[in-house]
Amino acid sequence: MAQSLMSFEEGLSRLLAAAEPVLEEELIETLEAERRVLSETLYSPIALPRQDTAAMDGYAVRCADVAHLGVRLPVRQRIPAGSVGVPLEPGSAARIFTGAPLPEGADAVVMQERVEVEGEEVIFHHVPQPWESVRRAGSEIALGCEILTAGTRLSPQALGLAAAVGYATLPVRRRVRVALFSTGDELVMPGQPLGPGQIYNSNRYLLRALLKELGCLVEDYGVVPDRFEETRAALRRAADGADVVLTSGGVSVGEEDHVVAAVRQEGRLDLWKLAIKPGKPLAYGRLGAAHFLGLPGNPVSAFVTFVLFVRPFLLRLQGVREVLDPPLWVEAGFTRLKADPRREFLRARLDARGRAVLHPDQGSAMLASLVWADGLVEVPPATPIREGDLVRYRPFARLLG
Repeated sequence: MAQSLMSFEEGLSRLLAAAEPVLEEELIETLEAERRVLSETLYSPIALPRQDTAAMDGYAVRCADVAHLGVRLPVRQRIPAGSVGVPLEPGSAARIFTGAPLPEGADAVVMQERVEVEGEEVIFHHVPQPWESVRRAGSEIALGCEILTAGTRLSPQALGLAAAVGYATLPVRRRVRVALFSTGDELVMPGQPLGPGQIYNSNRYLLRALLKELGCLVEDYGVVPDRFEETRAALRRAADGADVVLTSGGVSVGEEDHVVAAVRQEGRLDLWKLAIKPGKPLAYGRLGAAHFLGLPGNPVSAFVTFVLFVRPFLLRLQGVREVLDPPLWVEAGFTRLKADPRREFLRARLDARGRAVLHPDQGSAMLASLVWADGLVEVPPATPIREGDLVRYRPFARLLG
């Protein structure tokens, strides 16, 4: 049976091929642009630094004036950061501080730990080389050079760089609109009493938080009962104005699983069932102009399929260039000889020796195991693992970043 399922690689490739980036752009304040995606490549309107500056606290000099140890020079000016000195007189030094512009005529800074101060003079215990302890103009960024490429997801570091060259606003792609709902008569919202056979709807909180981390605009439709016509109506309502409809539950083959059949009635289904564990029933299709992604109802399966498939899909929709993080190779701190015909993704964390150890319960309903783990061990199909083998490891820090 598993042999007829689509492989992990083919499923991911087909999903990403279908993810055409949204075209609309907007101009927003740089202060508000964290994790947004640049729609245009940025070029620096200034050089950085704009002029030669001191790389540390010390004394600006002409190297020709400090040709040997023990030279004594008068200090004729003091230049803190934010100030501009006057041209350096030959045979003199300037007290200068980190980030201050080098005075005209100076070609080195001698750090303060290498001089001795006597009154208004300094004695040099170091012979500087030209441009020592100086940040040359344009040495970090040249005027007009590319600083950030279109398709970059803006990290705090990237925002700092954009601000450093003067960008107060940034051109970004608009946020992706995601309509979210869960299916299941058994689902109850936290805060309500549980009836017989009922469970709390953890997927709503899990998936909504994951979508928010990606910067999506989320329209939350709550819980839809396990009835075919109500599922169809919910899909029509959710697809109106959304870029993506994301559901959890109802994508398996049980009599109460209506999502796949409803998608076929309302649109089309392009992908269903992958050779992975957990997460086999993952579904993808179209509902008019909206993409449809159906996740399994078990919380671990929903989480695993989200981070492995939905996250890169949404990043590609946002216009991100590189959406796949390569796994790490680490040593297995476990033995698992029972080989599954599907590709497995096992909850694990690294021990003190950097080896991956598994959570003892790999059931797809074990949400607590996701809190315990810090990543997923990837096991290829039909591959037994012995302690000490090298295995692919996907840290949550990468999968959620």
